[in-house]
Amino acid sequence: YLTESLADYPKNEYGGFWHFYTTPDQMWLDGLYMAGPLLVKYASYTGREDLRELAIRQIFLMHEHMRDPKSGLLRHGWDPGKHAAWADPETGLSPEVWGRACGWFVLAIADMLDYIPQDHPRRGEIIAIQQELIAAVLNYQSDEGRWYEVVDKWKEPGNWPENSCTSLFTAALCKGARTGVLEPSVLERAQRGYDGVINSLKMDGDDLLIGDVCIGTGVGDYQHYIHRPTSVNDLHGVGAFLLMCAEAAR
Repeated sequence: YLTESLADYPKNEYGGFWHFYTTPDQMWLDGLYMAGPLLVKYASYTGREDLRELAIRQIFLMHEHMRDPKSGLLRHGWDPGKHAAWADPETGLSPEVWGRACGWFVLAIADMLDYIPQDHPRRGEIIAIQQELIAAVLNYQSDEGRWYEVVDKWKEPGNWPENSCTSLFTAALCKGARTGVLEPSVLERAQRGYDGVINSLKMDGDDLLIGDVCIGTGVGDYQHYIHRPTSVNDLHGVGAFLLMCAEAAR
């Protein structure tokens, strides 16, 4: 019922899912992971090709409308109506590339490809988008191996290394190499990301503490992101960490 109901979930004029009922028309990059893998997996079991195509449409809408031409990465938010306070008056784009949103996007594609048939007419285009984005992501890996809260500005004042986005990028690199979507050479960069996260962890007795994790976050400007609080063992970080470890082990 949940999956089938997504066919009727509110969409903007382009067919893109609203991120929330309270954010009409807006698409947020992390939203792809919330529905995309679920829809294509369900479609593979039920034959509901319309739901698979609905999920694939989200990839292309986000890539077309949310890409930052300078960095090659995708911005966090897009408001087609340009009503949001953060929306560029000409493009409707938000101003920054938020790490965790970008991480969820590339991992969503990696997972969706498991359930998009080899002969699907747009599979090659989806793989090309993934390869392009991963190449851009690799341009902004920091010297110590982790990626930063605002990905393409990791050397700017106030920015900081963030473990949930690093875990998601690392998981996507590992899975891409394992499935042949990415060249095996990316595993060296995945190792750096993995080591960066592991080296940042602390212990409290027998309890593992995953820090440097941004709490849940809306769309905003550079100052908005770098001043977001961090949390220890926030589920956004624990989930991403487990995904990374599972892919690294595989």
